[in-house]
Amino acid sequence: MIRGVQGGMAPVLRNLRRGFASSAMVADQMRAMAAQVPTEVSTMSNGMRVASEVRKGTDMVTVGVHLSTGTRFETPETNGAAHFLEHLIFKGSKKYSQSDIETKAENMGIQLNAYTAREQTVYFATAMKKDVPLVVDLLGDIIRNSKLEKSAVERERDVILRELQEVNQQMDETVFDYLHEVAYQNTPLANTILGTPENIQTLTVDDLRNYTKKHYKPHRMVLAAAGAVDHNDLVKLSEKAFGSMEKETDPITPFDLCTKDPAYVTGSEVRVHNENMPACHFAIAFESVGWTHPDSVAFVVLQSLLGNYNRSDGSAQWSNMRLPRSMAVHADHCLSFSSFNTTYTDTGLFGVYCLAKPPFIHDAVTNITTELVRNVFKIEEAALERAKAKAKMNVLATLDGTQAIADEIGRQLHVYGRRMPMTELFARVDEITTSSMKDIAEQYIYDREIAVAAMGPVWALPEYQWMRRRTYWNSY
Repeated sequence: MIRGVQGGMAPVLRNLRRGFASSAMVADQMRAMAAQVPTEVSTMSNGMRVASEVRKGTDMVTVGVHLSTGTRFETPETNGAAHFLEHLIFKGSKKYSQSDIETKAENMGIQLNAYTAREQTVYFATAMKKDVPLVVDLLGDIIRNSKLEKSAVERERDVILRELQEVNQQMDETVFDYLHEVAYQNTPLANTILGTPENIQTLTVDDLRNYTKKHYKPHRMVLAAAGAVDHNDLVKLSEKAFGSMEKETDPITPFDLCTKDPAYVTGSEVRVHNENMPACHFAIAFESVGWTHPDSVAFVVLQSLLGNYNRSDGSAQWSNMRLPRSMAVHADHCLSFSSFNTTYTDTGLFGVYCLAKPPFIHDAVTNITTELVRNVFKIEEAALERAKAKAKMNVLATLDGTQAIADEIGRQLHVYGRRMPMTELFARVDEITTSSMKDIAEQYIYDREIAVAAMGPVWALPEYQWMRRRTYWNSY
């Protein structure tokens, strides 16, 4: 058993007061970092990691099994398997029947849930401290000994197909699926999370068992907990629940799989014409970087620098950010937009998702591309400092509650191999200057290929080559 402590305060606060952040904001950051308790991490003999953070003032605990597997690690024939398992995993195991699971959860107030992403699958529960032994034992049994009965698989097909129909009604979800499909064409990141309707109807029990046998390995699992939890007790419970899983003699990591089958962005577009939609939903994306790349934090700040906009918010015309203010001054140009920064192991997508009505779609695209490329030539010091402060506050806002903290612990251990202290993250944000940010924009935005996905009255969207030419300026 290997054990360590990660996180906590570090001597990197020297830059915190630099710039235009208010004294109140600096004080909030200082308090937040001082309040961050260390994350205790232990590695079991089979390679599985156990991590926990104590949160005072609560009797609740969130415990989750975070697996570094998801849609990216599926084949075209098994696309949708990870999400299918999410539906089946709580349907019964060797030790607990579906009735047992539902009854215990209801009687004890345990909240069981799961989610699937392109590179991660998580099964988690929130419960009272006294029920942690049951929760860990339950999670261990459903991971190791899930029944995966044929009858349950057949019942869930219709459930997942209805879910797929519901997701297809959510325009933002659909546009981002199209964006991944066209940007990452011919790579595993093009796969949708729910899978194709054909796969949903044809996946078999053997397909699902083979998927778990291949990817549900202890070295690809983290048991993460946050709340009223004792780390030593959690390790003992984990050894009992997961210790029987055999250690891989030659473990293949997700990084190995990504290196073998890398993802890359292809400059291209997809347009889904629907004249019945009153507005056009479109996304313009550039390729960014993976989690561990030195430039990853700069994209977080750049996202804050671009900002977000909704026409119903009347205060946008006085925004300190140029793009929201530009959209607000010409209110007809755009109904709303949001900048996005989606990160994976070795790649990412950075860009803007926008909702606009014809005939003003062209103007909205002009504003977006102009502001993106403008960052190559000019970034005001005051605007950058505000963006950095906003990025920090966004980080603090996401860590609200035991579930969010446990989720962040599991994610960071997978993508970084450790828990990154907030002080380190904030110091990396503070190190960004106008010069370095312009370098980032020049390297990843200026005259770079773009991926575009659009739905609705796409006839009003400028042609692809027109948008591509707006990724550079011949004069400034």
